[in-house]
Amino acid sequence: MVDSMGVQKLRQRVEKLGGILEVAKALVAERDLDRLLLLIVGAAARVVEADRCTLFLVDHEKGELWSKVAQGVGMREIRFPMGRGIAGAVAETNTSVNIPDAYKDPRFNQNVDKETGYRTRSILCVPMRSVAGEVVGVLQALNKQNRKPFTAEDEELLSALGGQAASAVNNALLHQEIEQMMEGFVRASVVAIESRDPTTAGHSGRVARLSVGLGDVLPRAGSTAGRWKGASLSTQERQELRYAALLHDFGKVGVRENVLVKANKLEPLELENLRGRFETIFVQEELAAERQKVEILLKHGPDEASARIAGIDQKLAGRRRELTQMFEFVVACNRPTILPEGTFDKLHEIARGSFVGPLGGEQRPFLAQNEIVKLSIRKGSLTEDERKEIESHVTHTYRFLTQIPWTRTLRKVPDIAYGHHEKLTGRGYPRSLKEPEIALPTRMMTISDIYDALTASDRPYKKAVPKDKAYDILNDEAKRGEVDKDLLKVFIESDVPGKAPNDG
Repeated sequence: MVDSMGVQKLRQRVEKLGGILEVAKALVAERDLDRLLLLIVGAAARVVEADRCTLFLVDHEKGELWSKVAQGVGMREIRFPMGRGIAGAVAETNTSVNIPDAYKDPRFNQNVDKETGYRTRSILCVPMRSVAGEVVGVLQALNKQNRKPFTAEDEELLSALGGQAASAVNNALLHQEIEQMMEGFVRASVVAIESRDPTTAGHSGRVARLSVGLGDVLPRAGSTAGRWKGASLSTQERQELRYAALLHDFGKVGVRENVLVKANKLEPLELENLRGRFETIFVQEELAAERQKVEILLKHGPDEASARIAGIDQKLAGRRRELTQMFEFVVACNRPTILPEGTFDKLHEIARGSFVGPLGGEQRPFLAQNEIVKLSIRKGSLTEDERKEIESHVTHTYRFLTQIPWTRTLRKVPDIAYGHHEKLTGRGYPRSLKEPEIALPTRMMTISDIYDALTASDRPYKKAVPKDKAYDILNDEAKRGEVDKDLLKVFIESDVPGKAPNDG
């Protein structure tokens, strides 16, 4: 006859081994270290039927053990040196410890119980060994629930679980290191962008905060969200959007610096050359006036000569005022403001003036053709060619981002960033995408990008627009069908700029 007690024990062992197998599957799938540690501790307590468990990880660089998952004390970090206490000894010696009666063992520190009010009876502490045999951590179980000591079988089962846990923890730590490396790379890239164009420092981070902030409030917007009611971003999609927003302007590293930071229509050296030209023109007229004075003094008597010279001085002073007004008008045209009607006519009138070149003696116009072209820019500071070069930053961004071997959870980062200057009407750039081709995250970033560009106070070529005025401008774009009106409504009514998280 088969021993029923033996069968029952065998069945229990099989169940526990099956439980370890199920836990192992769950451990392999979990990448978040905090959730993983909680999963391991809970599974360990069940497998050996312990009252509570603690998991300590080994920090080989610092020679310490640390834990923030200890049942009964909540989530708080504990750190102590290798070799100290029972767990420290297990980690240092790579050997399990099974203590039937804690208070009879000199290795047990009774002060811990005094501090916590917990009564420790039995202790089972096993090393978590990696495949290579390295101690990754320590699992410590306290108080067998039947009030008996932990058995050799408990030690075997906990060690088996510890081996599975060690692999999972190593994978989670590696995953965490990769995420930290990616985060560092992204932030370093933002530093590179902003060092290239200091006038927009902080823009990428603000756009990321606004974009993520809009994504966070969208699920709570209800009917305000219109067609996007019930839409939400997963944790992975949120990170995709954040990285895309942080890197959306990286392509500016491929744009010439003098174009990228151009604050006025003429570059500083061009304006200085123009200033020198007008000074040369006046000096020439001053010399011509002096020659006239000499001729008058040679031909006329003192009284008549004095009257004629006074007339020349008066005419020269008028010419000085006229040239000064011309140059001041040119300086006014050089600013990136919207030019009033008739401005171009006056520019061409100034350009028709001529002077004698200082070297060859040839006649030269007051304004060169390329200067007229730049000063005639109706709005902003860029010529058509310069604007196209600036717009090319989007393509440069996409080419750069597609060189990165993104993980499966971040594979859409290049596409999200690629579309941030597209319009739903198809009038955006660089691909002239239309409404169905533009994804939700890109629409969020487009609104955020426009808002920050309007309200930023660090641009030398424009004044910051107040929040309400920026909302009006965005609403006008929504009425024209250029930006998503439903998302914009959520953006404004939820006051995303005032609530955006500071994690960009």
